[in-house]
Amino acid sequence: MARRTHSRFENLLALISKLPWWAGAMLALAAYLMLHSMASPEVTAGSQPGILGGADSPILLNSLAMLGQYLVPAFFLLGAVVSVYGRYRSEINPGGVATRAEWGALNAMTWRQFETLVGESFRRKGYSVTKTGGGSDSDFHLVLKQQDKTFLVQCKQWRAIKVGVNTVRELNDVMTAQGANGGYVVTSGLFTDEAQAFASSHHIDLLDGKSLHALIHGVTVPGKAGLGPLNAVTSGAPFCPECQGRMSLRKAKSGKHAGKTYWCCMRYPECEGRRRV
Repeated sequence: MARRTHSRFENLLALISKLPWWAGAMLALAAYLMLHSMASPEVTAGSQPGILGGADSPILLNSLAMLGQYLVPAFFLLGAVVSVYGRYRSEINPGGVATRAEWGALNAMTWRQFETLVGESFRRKGYSVTKTGGGSDSDFHLVLKQQDKTFLVQCKQWRAIKVGVNTVRELNDVMTAQGANGGYVVTSGLFTDEAQAFASSHHIDLLDGKSLHALIHGVTVPGKAGLGPLNAVTSGAPFCPECQGRMSLRKAKSGKHAGKTYWCCMRYPECEGRRRV
């Protein structure tokens, strides 16, 4: 019985925490005002015995209201606090997204290095890996074979923060044309709900930032001494102050700084981070 009550308490708290924090605060205020008005210290002498089960009912309701005017608002406020904390954690490191340090390391890699890294990671899982030789904009980049099955890997959204369903649909079309058994879409960010729903019904696995980290953890790229999966490539370029990605030199073409060189985030225009040279 106690376990069931505890479970109901947790479920209700989880429900409140899904609301915006201000909604929880408003519910707390409304609950306090309502219960406080009911928690009058005086019980009228003219209370009719037949109402609500007898003369003791007003006294019981009064006692419950006096206690509830503090407990119920506190419960709503607790839900609001949980809501704020949950949103704070999702902003610092959304579930499934690579951390800022990992973002910087991944963005520091060239496209070929990243492609080789992912291929080596799948090879260590027992797949035979073949590169397609296409660029970062190709429909798919790796062909995996295991036993008699073929899988296609698409990595062109590897720096995207959020990948939509169109990318997954494109891979599915190529899989159909190639007769592949399944596929993978790799990103260091997240996938939209629509993309996840489509992938789950079309034999496509979505590797988000968290899954990507697990896939490449401990893997080094052959021929690239000292290049670990999350180690930045030392090229002298600083990290972006906004996303911690690698930056590249650019020259301003117009404005009061025309002709001057500055560091610009390689993820521009998605990220507009800049540094002075």
